[in-house]
Amino acid sequence: MKLIKIDRKNKKQFIDFYEDKYLNNPLKRNSMSALLKDLLNGKSEVCKMVDLEPVMVVESGKIIMISVLAYAHRLPEFLQIGFFEASKLDMDAFKLILKRANALAKEKGASKISGSLNIHVNYGLGFLDSDYDKKQSFGMPHNPEYYHDFFNYNNFVPIPMVSYKKDMNTIERLFSDSLIKKIENRYTVRGVNFKNLKKEAQIYTEINNKAFKEHLFYYERKTEEDLELFKDFQFLLKSENLLFVEKDGKPVGFMLWYPDFHQLMNSNETVGLKTVIKNKIHPNRIKTFKIVEMGVIPEEQNKGAILALFNHCFKLTKDKYESFQSGWVLEENFKSKNFGIKWSDGADKYYKAYIKDVK
Repeated sequence: MKLIKIDRKNKKQFIDFYEDKYLNNPLKRNSMSALLKDLLNGKSEVCKMVDLEPVMVVESGKIIMISVLAYAHRLPEFLQIGFFEASKLDMDAFKLILKRANALAKEKGASKISGSLNIHVNYGLGFLDSDYDKKQSFGMPHNPEYYHDFFNYNNFVPIPMVSYKKDMNTIERLFSDSLIKKIENRYTVRGVNFKNLKKEAQIYTEINNKAFKEHLFYYERKTEEDLELFKDFQFLLKSENLLFVEKDGKPVGFMLWYPDFHQLMNSNETVGLKTVIKNKIHPNRIKTFKIVEMGVIPEEQNKGAILALFNHCFKLTKDKYESFQSGWVLEENFKSKNFGIKWSDGADKYYKAYIKDVK
């Protein structure tokens, strides 16, 4: 058994192993391999601010485990064990990756190692920690239960997260008429203007960087990085899927929501042109939408901007979808967690990220 660094010659084997964990699995869908390929080929904007070392563990000529070890310059305290996949519970194989992660962390001056963070929270965080028999939704992780053993047995500290769900048929209205009038007198909500995507991406980035400045694992983004992200998915999204809330003509918050595109995909498909075509032809096939991310600048928090976004989203989705799911929320984030409990039917699934001090 040995640890091998990925180079031009074995890069395809690495990608094939990753995709094999998602393709032709009835519970999973392959929506992240395009990003992984861009990272490995140096084609993503984020490659300018992250040092990557993809590795694989090989036993008897067969790959049994992979990961992309990553050091993001804007998150200097962490060395990331990202894009982790394994074919079996083999602690010796994991210890080879962990040993290299420790050594690399010391080289970079990082004080901690993270498990499950994929470069940035916008690309992925957390391992599934419940409901392993349920289908993976778009933008969320799905993995075997034993993945947690690798981190628990090696003294990583778990970071619990939860997502929420809601039956849309049980909602007639969100707020009273008087509250809606009060909110609409203070705020206006509009969809993203794809014709001026560069400027809109800049607004999104600025709000993100202000709203999530103190959020665990979050670090400052550049407009070029978010612009790339939206360009990758803009053919799947409509203007209404990225909402900006404004006060006196100034954007102060946003909500990113979209249909669960996995409901359009077959198990042997990778998200791409075929998904776009299916979305055009069968837009009513998707029964669930996802509220993925919401952010409001600090000075406008707790003043109704989030309520304005929820109310606008509700008007767009009522009678069109049967249910909605939220993205993950850190369980220690009491404000967001309480908001989820208040506006949902309860928890949907649980997830965990991991942190460990460098030895």
